[in-house]
Amino acid sequence: MFLRMASIRKKDNGSYEAMVSRKGVRRSRSFRTKAQAAAWAVDVERDILSNKYSGIQNRPFADLLQQYASKVSPTKRGCRWEVLRIDAMCRDPIAAVMLPDLSSVDFVDFRDRRLKVVSPGTVLREFNLLNHAINVAIDEWGWLSENPLKSVKRPKPPPARDRRLSQDEIDRLLYALGYEFDSNPGTVSARVGAAMLFAIETAMRAGEVCGLTWRDVDLDARVAFLPKTKNGFSRKVPLSAEAIRLIGQMDKCSESVFNLQTSQVDVLFRKAVKRSMIDDLHFHDTRAEAITRLAAKVDILTLARISGHRDLRQLQIYYRESMEDVAKRI
Repeated sequence: MFLRMASIRKKDNGSYEAMVSRKGVRRSRSFRTKAQAAAWAVDVERDILSNKYSGIQNRPFADLLQQYASKVSPTKRGCRWEVLRIDAMCRDPIAAVMLPDLSSVDFVDFRDRRLKVVSPGTVLREFNLLNHAINVAIDEWGWLSENPLKSVKRPKPPPARDRRLSQDEIDRLLYALGYEFDSNPGTVSARVGAAMLFAIETAMRAGEVCGLTWRDVDLDARVAFLPKTKNGFSRKVPLSAEAIRLIGQMDKCSESVFNLQTSQVDVLFRKAVKRSMIDDLHFHDTRAEAITRLAAKVDILTLARISGHRDLRQLQIYYRESMEDVAKRI
């Protein structure tokens, strides 16, 4: 019935272009099959009749992503990485789709394209980012009236990591980073080694270790205060004797205790892993190692307070003690 208002033509490349014109609104879109083009045309006509397009900004999806990167991302702790992720998305074909034409089909295609080159976990993180950006555009900017991503099936989450650091791996990494226990870490690389050990003692994230300042450390009380964390809540972290020793190794040459940027930790740690011929290890695995070690010393609620987890199900992901190790304790 829509064919009175819409036309569909086959293009030279084999795709089908649907064109809709009604109530002064014109839309066109190409699809792989004629059935997809026809279904889209029906949906567009229905949306035009219900005035869906009256309040939608006629601009590409890339504009929405860039607006989010400039307005929302800077308010987050992981701003740098999020902006890089958005920049990559803006080079994907979905970025060129005009907002009035944006549909669940676009995100299905995006998902399938990405799954060919990255892991399901990466696609899930990208979907979470896209979902929040679209919701902000709906609720705060009025750029869209509904979220087309809402009905798209997410990839199956990957199995939880069970990677732990062995003492041999820790020793090899410290050697590769040039860290020595009996001298102050004089190089950036050696400070990364100290940061790794500190993270294993405290369960602090890389960004939290790098952001730790001298005024946030109370050595008498043996506590570090973290005013800004990933989940937006401050927390206090108890300091073990080893953590205090590591802090004592640092020179007070800057406001930051470890005088490191997260980018330095990321690059130098990855290089050390490669030089040490260690497989499948990330700096973030130190957090799981710390949580697993602390679980043998404190109760679950205290552990959650130390790690900053407000959801015990998330905390469980980081607990990686094997049943063989548990058997040794009972």
